[in-house]
Amino acid sequence: MYLQQLSVINFKNYAEAGLIFSEGVNVFTGNNGAGKTNLLDAIHYLSLCKSYFNPIDSQQIKQGTDFFIITGNFNKNGNAEAVACSVKRNQKKQFKRNKKDYQRLADHIGLFPLVMVSPYDISIIIEGSEERRKFIDNVISQTDNSYLDELIVYNKVLANRNALLKLIADTGRYDPSLLEVLDEQIAASGNRIFEKRKAFMESFTEIFNKHYQYLSDNVEQVELTYESQLLQDDFAGLLKKNIEKDRVLERTTAGIHKDDLLFSIHGMPMKKFGSQGQQKSFLIALKLAQYSFLHRQNGFKPILLLDDIFDKLDDQRVTKLMQMISNHDFGQVFITDTNVSRVKNIFSEIGVDIKLFKVKGGEIDA
Repeated sequence: MYLQQLSVINFKNYAEAGLIFSEGVNVFTGNNGAGKTNLLDAIHYLSLCKSYFNPIDSQQIKQGTDFFIITGNFNKNGNAEAVACSVKRNQKKQFKRNKKDYQRLADHIGLFPLVMVSPYDISIIIEGSEERRKFIDNVISQTDNSYLDELIVYNKVLANRNALLKLIADTGRYDPSLLEVLDEQIAASGNRIFEKRKAFMESFTEIFNKHYQYLSDNVEQVELTYESQLLQDDFAGLLKKNIEKDRVLERTTAGIHKDDLLFSIHGMPMKKFGSQGQQKSFLIALKLAQYSFLHRQNGFKPILLLDDIFDKLDDQRVTKLMQMISNHDFGQVFITDTNVSRVKNIFSEIGVDIKLFKVKGGEIDA
């Protein structure tokens, strides 16, 4: 699968732009603020119906205009697929595939799988557990539509249970039967999500280890561990055990919404003891493992977006990374970099052709 063509109108700093891509490596070069990353974000919209960086669609509209449109033509297993996204201020986002509107955007997720690697990914390491759960959920959702539906169900029941706990605290009236109903619902949904996360991590961890060892040349020992309360206790039992604590805090303190991923290097937390280069290598290995997992599950290669990844990586890791993504394990790749000479030299050394786009102030020179 690959993206043949992209068009944008009034998207971020672009009034209008049209690009035709190579099936292999495509590189956007230019100064910071020129709009390189905005093109990657437009591609992300076509795949996952939203911006990678900002959840508010209206804020992607070019200043002084009232709408944006992104269209793209994919080649998927030899079939032409047209995808279009349009946003008007104060109106619902429209998303179409082959000129047909979606009833639910969730039905689009996974059809055109994509992996994004960005400096913003550092939040996966340094921020709270919610960022790491989002990572797990994003990967699984691109291979399993029912998983996304289950997450919606779980979060709705969780909100209802938390609302009831607050009501109990506010009124002093405790109805155990009503709480039991919600407990049954949240445990049933949570158990299904837990089983899928556990199965995913069992296969994903092995793929991750292989990618990190390749990038680091087997000189660093890292570990990726899935942490969940359900690994030690059943969900229903956890809810009963924590009911008094839940009533005091007025929220559900146990469940899969507390799951986390633990990252370590040489047995120590990556967040505190990993260098910037090691943290970046860890994140890249995490995303390349995501790519390999999606490829394995879907049977075709996702699109890979690499935003400003050369910074803080030594030359050896950069070369190994480029060799890895340029071989037959990877398909279409999009890269941004401020240094055009660096990109040309890297790919010249490994004998890979690239299609170069020079970006300046919302204008593109191919």
